[in-house]
Amino acid sequence: MKSIIASALLFLAPAMALAQTGSAQPAGKPESKTAAAKPAAKPAPKTAAKSEVKPTKAAAKEPAAKKTAVAKVEPTSSRTQLKSATNQVAAGIMAAEAALSPAELAIAERVHTGRMPCELGAFVTVTADAATPGHFHVEGKGFKYFMSPVATTTGTVRLEDQRGGAVWLQIANKSMLMNQKLGQRLADECMSAEQVVVAEAIKKNPPVSVLEPLPAAK
Repeated sequence: MKSIIASALLFLAPAMALAQTGSAQPAGKPESKTAAAKPAAKPAPKTAAKSEVKPTKAAAKEPAAKKTAVAKVEPTSSRTQLKSATNQVAAGIMAAEAALSPAELAIAERVHTGRMPCELGAFVTVTADAATPGHFHVEGKGFKYFMSPVATTTGTVRLEDQRGGAVWLQIANKSMLMNQKLGQRLADECMSAEQVVVAEAIKKNPPVSVLEPLPAAK
């Protein structure tokens, strides 16, 4: 009887061993999956660390960019202010130079304007400046001056361009343009319509010269 049981056990032993091996394999697979899953989860902290570092770098760059922008804006604004101040000073100087006294404005009202014929076929054009009352543009072939009135003791109308060194002299019957720097006349015997009338009247009734003797008393 014992020999029969022993032989039965020997016969069943391989089958039981196979059953135990098969049952052990399914149990091991989940462990391998779990074990494989654990290493895959490790890189997650590195990614989080990188994402945390990037904002820090970006945040570090932003203040630098702002400082650079401020540094660039400040010189531009200061230059603009300097230019504005310079322009205002220049405008003030020009306005002061252009300002005329009441006596000079009275002289300016007597200036003859327009295109005037002169001797030797020349012409001179005198035009009042609309922007600065009392000032005149005197121009002709090869010259152009910006002039203002100057008071004289003889009553002669005198315009000057101090920068150009030119002088325009106007008397009752004619006008003359001189360049004091060059020491020469640029135009002579220039006459406006009013001066032509006076010149004709002088020809008809010449004034008595102070060098001529007075007529004898009767």
